Amino acid sequence: MPKTTAERVRIGRSSLRLIRGDITELDVDAFVYYARHDLTLGSGFGTAISQRGGPAIQKELSQLGPLETGQAVATGAGKLKAGCIIHAVGPRFNEADTAGKLRRTVLAALTVAEEKGVKRIALPPMGAGFYAVPLDLCARVMVETFQEYLQGRTGIEEVVLCVMDQREFAPFAARLALQEA
Repeated sequence: MPKTTAERVRIGRSSLRLIRGDITELDVDAFVYYARHDLTLGSGFGTAISQRGGPAIQKELSQLGPLETGQAVATGAGKLKAGCIIHAVGPRFNEADTAGKLRRTVLAALTVAEEKGVKRIALPPMGAGFYAVPLDLCARVMVETFQEYLQGRTGIEEVVLCVMDQREFAPFAARLALQEA
């Protein structure tokens, strides 16, 4: 089983790290945005991406959509520190098979990252904000998916789970602590 050091676990040759912060300010190769089907940058992080990254991101997105649940695409990151943004369309709460759809969405984001040669990728608690995917379900599915994926052949060296506050931090920290047993 992986070893935990603070909020970091080692999985295969990669690491999974849990941090608090603003995902749009991270210096990573890519970060994931939980996108709408029509790929229009909405409120919240969508607004932050538009304002901080500039209009080129939405312009690029308008050439790529719409997407189905479980699909992901990459765009440039404009003026942001990240090398690119992976826009992943995931489930909304109360959909049938929320866990399965969330797993496919996370895997799609990781696949796009591999195609782009990403070494460091950051993801938020996928769907746990506006789309009301329960945090405990989100933490379980995401951590299990990362553990399975990172044990395989991957060029991804670090996955950063970036949460906003203690409410989001607690279920992921608890799930990562389970990996130590």
